[in-house]
Amino acid sequence: MRSGRLHPLYAGVYRVGHGLVQREGRWMAAVLASGPDAVLSHWSAAALWMIRPNSRTTIDVTCPSKSRSWDGIRRHHKALPPDEVTVEEGIPVTTVPRTIFDLAATEPIEVVKALLREAEFRELHDRLSLWDLIERYPGRRGIRKVRAALEGLKDEPIDERKSPLEERFAPFLRAHRLPVPPFNQWITAGSRRFQVDCHRPGTNQIVELDGWQGHKSRSAFREDRARDRILHVHGYSVIHLTWNQLDDEPEAVASDLRVFLGIDK
Repeated sequence: MRSGRLHPLYAGVYRVGHGLVQREGRWMAAVLASGPDAVLSHWSAAALWMIRPNSRTTIDVTCPSKSRSWDGIRRHHKALPPDEVTVEEGIPVTTVPRTIFDLAATEPIEVVKALLREAEFRELHDRLSLWDLIERYPGRRGIRKVRAALEGLKDEPIDERKSPLEERFAPFLRAHRLPVPPFNQWITAGSRRFQVDCHRPGTNQIVELDGWQGHKSRSAFREDRARDRILHVHGYSVIHLTWNQLDDEPEAVASDLRVFLGIDK
């Protein structure tokens, strides 16, 4: 520590070599600081699995022994069976079904549906399913929401499903008294046709919602930049919004959208 090679994060947990640490490093440190058999869970697990991005600074950890939440770590107390935990990116974490099951206890059914859609889109399947968890914990809080969300998703046409970010954007627009455009519209630019996230009919204005699921590879990133170039050449104006921007600077985003759409306050 005197030579600057170790930097304390929590009791007994250190950063090695430099003072900077990525989000995954903070997650791992919180798990290590929470004792044996602790795992990342709840909102932090959802972010690790990329099924619900969030900008929360508090880290959720589930551990079998009771200990108080402190220093940015929210501890949940539950001894989890081996088939409800796994390791992702080197971090012990609740499985995707268990993560959704945990969040269903406190979140509305719309959030549960969005989590299920995103997990399905990303093909995050697990040997122990949510139906198995329903059977295992029949009296658990939130179980009715999980069952209703599963039944609703089963009957929902795949081509009508929206990403969680799209589902979040429409209420955001209404809350700020902004027009809600049609989603997933096809437009023509020269000899090319593109499906865009939001387009106001009769205008050249396009809003793209950049979640993780649509940009999982470098090739997808390059294709998006090429599409933006073609759209710009043919007279379209495109802006990109992320989940964190809606969370962290909602008023600034709403103000910029008013200017972009030419709407007076």
